[in-house]
Amino acid sequence: MYLYGASGHAKVIIDSLKALKIFVSGLFDDNPEVKKLLDYTVYGSFDKKRLGDEELIISVGLNNIRKKIVEKLPFDISYGNVIHPSAIISGYASIGKGTVVMQGAIIQSSVTIGNHCIINTGASVDHDCHIGDFVHISPHATLCGNVSVGEGSQVGAGAVVIPGIKIGKWSLVAAGAVVLKDVPDNVLVLGNPARVVKKINI
Repeated sequence: MYLYGASGHAKVIIDSLKALKIFVSGLFDDNPEVKKLLDYTVYGSFDKKRLGDEELIISVGLNNIRKKIVEKLPFDISYGNVIHPSAIISGYASIGKGTVVMQGAIIQSSVTIGNHCIINTGASVDHDCHIGDFVHISPHATLCGNVSVGEGSQVGAGAVVIPGIKIGKWSLVAAGAVVLKDVPDNVLVLGNPARVVKKINI
């Protein structure tokens, strides 16, 4: 497997791949000054010939950048999944292509997770949640049952979202927020209870 993005996020994915005993063939990155990450070679910008038939993960933490990378790459790329063996995943959950699930995360029954998402360290996603593409559920965030999170949104570290809440597209729930009502598209919410503090354009 190859990774696209030689960053701190890639380091965590590499740890998961090692735990899964999946060989890391190398990384791509658009910064020509980056030559190595941990023990792995960074081969410069994406090269489809080098990738060959191997799977790819977009190892970039920013949701909008992950989306831009996917949109510029050839449509026939084979994207893998990386799910750390310590994560607990219901057999009734569905996880899209290119999504990574980090150490200690819990994904419960009838959860649907889209493509190129990050379910980060110790995050909890309870039953019947729907997570759109390019979403990031940050470390130790808690989504109670039947929560939906729209494309590109991020739920910050330690945030809590009560059951049945709908979070719109490309919004940000700040770290530690407690979300008691629906969140519109393209806003930042913070506090307990969470409130909209500004519009954001990503």
